[in-house]
Amino acid sequence: MLREMLQAKLHRARITDVKPDYEGSLMVDLDLIERAGMLVHQKIGIYNITNGARFDTYLIPGRRGRRDVIVNGAAARLVLTGDRIIIVTYSLFDEREAKSHKPVVVLLDENNRVVKKR
Repeated sequence: MLREMLQAKLHRARITDVKPDYEGSLMVDLDLIERAGMLVHQKIGIYNITNGARFDTYLIPGRRGRRDVIVNGAAARLVLTGDRIIIVTYSLFDEREAKSHKPVVVLLDENNRVVKKR
């Protein structure tokens, strides 16, 4: 049996911009994507801490070091600049892997700087 488990999350990221006319996706600083062990074009869940909205999209790379988190396309209507979100990825694990798996959790401050990684 395969179990879908949390792979990684960027916790409390702050939305730096919204672009509803851009084709849909979430643009995140490539340093943050890599720090969490996520992949460009990977499916992600976004959970808006500020307003409770939840939606799926995929990651596209932002410029390194800018700490940008930009919501594009129709999803941009579900967030506002300044909102805090959780960005998550899930992966499938067999029973043995699932029992020992530890997700990557990257905690961010109000400027999208890494505060802690576990």
